[in-house]
Amino acid sequence: MSDTPPDRLSVNPNSPHFQRELLERGIGIRFKGVERRDVEEYSISEGWIRVALGKKMDRKGQPLTIKLTGPVEAWFERPAEGDAPADDSEG
Repeated sequence: MSDTPPDRLSVNPNSPHFQRELLERGIGIRFKGVERRDVEEYSISEGWIRVALGKKMDRKGQPLTIKLTGPVEAWFERPAEGDAPADDSEG
């Protein structure tokens, strides 16, 4: 498994961009230089994130989201299973 997060990822299981294995590793998102924990979906190449709009729901019970544009950075919070953590210390 790659150590680079995908260009686009969603936490909604109904989305074609949903990938459970990657989400289980934990994804960190930095948007406009600020680390965000409320991101529903992101696209690095297109430069946007989707976040929930308060507690409002649509008619299907899904949270309403708003699209914010700007620079997006993503990283994995945990290494892939089977990968040994890097140990730079000697001795």
